[in-house]
Amino acid sequence: MPLAEKDETARIPYQLPMPPDALPEIIVPDANSEDERLWVKQAENVYFRPLCLNVSQGYWVTLLKVRKSGVLSRHRHANAVHGFVLKGRWHYLEHDWEAREGSYVYEPPGETHTLIVPDDVEEMITFFQVNGVMYYVDPYGKHLGYEDVFTKIDMCRAHYEEVGLGADYVQQFIR
Repeated sequence: MPLAEKDETARIPYQLPMPPDALPEIIVPDANSEDERLWVKQAENVYFRPLCLNVSQGYWVTLLKVRKSGVLSRHRHANAVHGFVLKGRWHYLEHDWEAREGSYVYEPPGETHTLIVPDDVEEMITFFQVNGVMYYVDPYGKHLGYEDVFTKIDMCRAHYEEVGLGADYVQQFIR
């Protein structure tokens, strides 16, 4: 659809009510904030910043920040994952490509991989949308643990309570 700049109604906001059952939007103006309290510690030198925690569809959207090189995790995805590298770079042991700043990554359902941050990367930040459950496994597929939108919410509640923002701080990201 072309821009409607010459239409005199182009700059008039939509005049009808939104659907009565529509959820409110989420806006996170400080998504990449340096305020450490906003970043939830997931493991040593691994943090995430929640952007959307969707309980009705079972996905989460976060910024993942890693502040040390090495193996992050080996895991399997039951559903698709989308990623966009904002800073640094990383790769999977199971593939010959590297995700660099500006790279988009699509991970299909059933993908199992081991995320590595190279030795010369001081900090990596990637925007991820993870759909469904992420299963942690050993090299032979033995189940070691899992994450889903509900475990992410629990981590957020505990973290925000601990840093003084209150457990309910996470509510703004839940839909």
